[in-house]
Amino acid sequence: MLFSKNPPSRFLLLTLTFVLLLSFSININASDPTNSEDDSDDLEQLLALDEQEDQLPEDQDQESSSRFSEAEVLSKAQRIVLELNSDNSKRVIDENEFVLLLGYAPWCVRSAELMPQFAEAATSLKELGSPVLMAKLDAERYPKVASLLDIKGFPTLLLFVNGTSQAYTGGFSAEEIVIWARKKTGVPVIRINTVTEAEDFLEKHHMFVIGLFEKFEGSDYKAFIKAAMSDNEIQFAEASNIEVAKLLYPDIKATNFLGIVKSEPERYTAYDGTFEMENILQFLDYNKFPLVTKLTELNSVRVYSSPVKLQVYVFAKADDFKTLLEPLQDVARKFITKVMFIYIDIVDENLAKPFLTLFGLEESKNTLVTAFDNKGSSKYLLQSDPTPSNIEEFCSGLLHGSISTYFKSQPIPDNNNASVLAVVGKTFDDLVLNSPKNVLLEVYTPWCINCETTSKQVEKLAKHFKGLDSLIFAKIDASANEHPKLQVDNYPSLFLYKAGDKDNPIKLSTKSGSKELAAFINKQVRPKDQAAKDEL
Repeated sequence: MLFSKNPPSRFLLLTLTFVLLLSFSININASDPTNSEDDSDDLEQLLALDEQEDQLPEDQDQESSSRFSEAEVLSKAQRIVLELNSDNSKRVIDENEFVLLLGYAPWCVRSAELMPQFAEAATSLKELGSPVLMAKLDAERYPKVASLLDIKGFPTLLLFVNGTSQAYTGGFSAEEIVIWARKKTGVPVIRINTVTEAEDFLEKHHMFVIGLFEKFEGSDYKAFIKAAMSDNEIQFAEASNIEVAKLLYPDIKATNFLGIVKSEPERYTAYDGTFEMENILQFLDYNKFPLVTKLTELNSVRVYSSPVKLQVYVFAKADDFKTLLEPLQDVARKFITKVMFIYIDIVDENLAKPFLTLFGLEESKNTLVTAFDNKGSSKYLLQSDPTPSNIEEFCSGLLHGSISTYFKSQPIPDNNNASVLAVVGKTFDDLVLNSPKNVLLEVYTPWCINCETTSKQVEKLAKHFKGLDSLIFAKIDASANEHPKLQVDNYPSLFLYKAGDKDNPIKLSTKSGSKELAAFINKQVRPKDQAAKDEL
């Protein structure tokens, strides 16, 4: 699966990127073509080395552990990931039943973000005795191999089962990679039989689904297993002993129970529907997120694909958000499964700025609350102080349809003595739609290559028709201004809004010369008996 993000709506036109440094260069297998040793032998030697390190004398181990930095831990984990190259890739994939492959590029910042998670997942899978071989390929260094393996973007994760690949569809944290890999290789559910197993399970999983069944059979249990196999993100656990299950979910009162557990204030949520796979999966989709989710590169795909289409985004500095978090969670409890609450650090330009640009607020530093209705591709802005009570009122209004869609606008400009009036979002109605005159409107953006030529052409036309009182020339910067009746995809664009028929503007060709445009305008806005051929 290509590590990509789906923006929350069509308004989100900018790519969210991280400026991170790629800081890894540890290969298991030397990529030198002259290396004739078998790759599996290299892997076994490295794993044996790890075991020797784990068995150091106690005093020596204590001394070394005091100097053991996070970088060294990551280095050790990465030795478990086999480095593929043009010589060994086919053999490794063909000779191993399960290979989870990470295709990366050294310059790719998202590869750098994912690599530590992938290495940590490799360590966990090794400790669990998983049959999955974790491997990585520098797709830039070995482009032919990457092409043969169908690696088209960076990073890409693929699972090879007996040589046949399937796309990765899980999350991107180490825990999520482990869960997905185990589910796809035969361990969709972990059975908990004893108190010790339950305690150990709690230490390893911060979110999971627990099912309690008197017997591991019957239609309800089959639906539970099907859901576990279909879900790609959450670890499922099962138990038949109610006392053991209560360690995982204290409020269990009867068998044939299913609930989701999360490591947050709203920790326990019980399922009260019928045991059907589709219904269970829907329950998880609506309840797997915390009350307030912090948006990151790693979870963005899951956030944008949530079935909760009404999403409220809170932009705040980290210190300010600490104060707001608890009351915001209280608000979120009132809108569970209806509104998703998301926090973005407003100082983090790579995450915050693309969203804030959609509102024309990219320079803001104070707390802001916005919302997206991804079902209808609409956006909203809380224009009062972001207090908990105002946020709650804002969310209620969103649900009841009483909050107006937000359209960004620049400040109202001074158009005195301007031959071409500057229109902004706030003045579009007055100057264009409600004006009793004909309006020729140029729609441009600052980054448009051809807009400057068209602007000069419009200025020339405005001077030519200066004496015609029934015609106004205007322009609007579409990158900074919006209006529900101005939907333009190509820049520059020219529209003639005729008096008496503003709902049906005529689009003019920007490729036409000034003479052709003048003739067309003259024909449209002058009385027929006064029409004459214009010469520029």
